[in-house]
Amino acid sequence: MTYKQTLEYLYAKLPMFTRVGASAFKNDLHNIVAMCDRLNNPQNKFKTIHIGGTNGKGSTSHMLASVLQKAGYKTGLYTSPHLKDFRERIRINGKMIPRRFVTDFVQQQKSLIEELSPSFFEVTVAMAFSYFALEKVAIAVVEVGLGGRLDSTNIIMPELSVITNISLDHTNILGDTLAAIAAEKAGIIKLNIPIIIGEKDPETQEVFIEKARETNSELIFADQQLHITGFERKNKYLTVSIANHDQPVFKDLQLDLTGSYQLKNIKTTVCSLLKLIELGYKINDKAIYSALRNVKSLTGLQGRWQTLHINPLIICDTGHNIAGMAEVMQNIKDTPYKDLHIVIGMVKDKDISGVLKLLPADAKYYFCQPNLERALPVEELAHQAGEHGLKGAVFPTVQLACNAAKNAANNDDMIFIGGSTFVVAEVL
Repeated sequence: MTYKQTLEYLYAKLPMFTRVGASAFKNDLHNIVAMCDRLNNPQNKFKTIHIGGTNGKGSTSHMLASVLQKAGYKTGLYTSPHLKDFRERIRINGKMIPRRFVTDFVQQQKSLIEELSPSFFEVTVAMAFSYFALEKVAIAVVEVGLGGRLDSTNIIMPELSVITNISLDHTNILGDTLAAIAAEKAGIIKLNIPIIIGEKDPETQEVFIEKARETNSELIFADQQLHITGFERKNKYLTVSIANHDQPVFKDLQLDLTGSYQLKNIKTTVCSLLKLIELGYKINDKAIYSALRNVKSLTGLQGRWQTLHINPLIICDTGHNIAGMAEVMQNIKDTPYKDLHIVIGMVKDKDISGVLKLLPADAKYYFCQPNLERALPVEELAHQAGEHGLKGAVFPTVQLACNAAKNAANNDDMIFIGGSTFVVAEVL
């Protein structure tokens, strides 16, 4: 099969969460254990860092990978979902997995795939681990797909586990309280492995404290140890100074990820780096400063408060749940513009009403529908938006909505595009 045919086979053959939602989620690790066992357990042949959480795990994964790469480690990076190219999910030192490896892997494992009927995600995880083992990476940063305890990535024994934060998302699978979701995320905490929690929260902290006690794991709440002492967004960078308790550790770090929510993620990232240094990793300040200034070019990260155009200002962001959209709204408030145009589409299994409540009534809306089965029908989105006082036009596709917004906007206006990772994917 060609690369294109290989992807078509995977998409058609295997249940894929991004397309169909919860029905693609396997509630046990049987398949991934069986697949990796038949592949001689590649996940045991390199070191890993495991990163979970509701929001921020993608940014944190990319920041950590860029620093390790700059520090001289051959670094694997596994993330999901992809935006433009399937191969974004699997990278070494920022370079995507070759098409040839994807086609060869699927061809060689076709009988195993037919036998086990794994999910799309399970095959992708097995492919990533096989590629990292073959290429002999020194360490791989592995992002959890969904939850933690039953996520296919949870067969690794990492050097460090990281959970960025907990908020309500995927409640139909993970539970409808923060404590229930935290318990699923805490499933990545392993025996005697340090765990970094990005944000301490009264509703979830006892879940993590108890799990860390059970596993004899050192537990660090990043936001209790590190503090932002100053920041400003200027010249395409978010400049941040950080103290460890009262002692300055990094002054004027420049991040090329400029969303204000990165102030949370940078504390999680730096706390993780300090722990890795304590564990014996050779990571100097020069590598940290250089890597964080160039995360996007080093790792290929896209879709995080990303500027697509100036005059009018066009920005996209993948924030898609209540906590993520609240951060997006704060960034919009902090940005100067005359009139605001919002291109928005969503998927069915999110808290639609909760997100719509956060959006400003004085913006002009362009409702659209991303091209996937999970998409919320655009007429339904527009109807629900109307109940929250949001007015605008309906478009059958993301592209048509974006074109209409561009035609309507003046040079001093702002166009925001989001509501779903898949809306951003189509724009990019």
